Amino acid sequence: MSLTLYYHPLASFCHKVLIALYENGTEFERRIIDLADAADSAELQALWPIGKFPIIRDHAHQRNLPESSIIIEYLDRLYPGEHRLVPDDWDSALEVRLWDRFFDHYVQVPMQQIVSDRLHATNGDLTRERSTLKTAYAMLERRMAARIWVAGPAFSMADCAAAPALFYASTLVPFPDDYQHLSAYFDRLVQRPSFQRVIDEARPWFSFYPFADAIEQRFLAPDNT
Repeated sequence: MSLTLYYHPLASFCHKVLIALYENGTEFERRIIDLADAADSAELQALWPIGKFPIIRDHAHQRNLPESSIIIEYLDRLYPGEHRLVPDDWDSALEVRLWDRFFDHYVQVPMQQIVSDRLHATNGDLTRERSTLKTAYAMLERRMAARIWVAGPAFSMADCAAAPALFYASTLVPFPDDYQHLSAYFDRLVQRPSFQRVIDEARPWFSFYPFADAIEQRFLAPDNT
């Protein structure tokens, strides 16, 4: 098999890449990395000295690709499937990249800072991070008023970024009750089979998430209906 994904099933940036892989049925091998394990960390750092996942190893092309957006663009070009996640049209692709960056920088980053504060019991002032999430929610509520997907008519890399970012962020700062467009968008993401599969695989690990008690009940048990 040509591709090996180094990842953890609880990590939000890994979820983003998994969604892209599942969208197109791309075959890959899995290597779960436990950063608390010295051998696992050394293995990851040998591929990418920064020591962060996800990383994908393309054995056929002898390349190691870090960073979730870079990985998805690489897969979209070299291992394309039925669903193109970055359009060929430049203007459309720019819009996808913009909203991909939006979710990574203004939802994922503040979310991870809040989670890290809880994990390390630093009790820092997280007013700025929570404010950033609220601002991002307000922007999305306006944007999704007349849209199905965030960056264009089709599901894209930006939606791959949105799903895990909003999933975890909503456990920290819930969506306002009157944000119907944002909530509807999140529901569409949740119903996407690729994201449902990611959640199913992450479920056994949820107890390790420091805000596990805030995860919605619908995500805690598989839908058997």
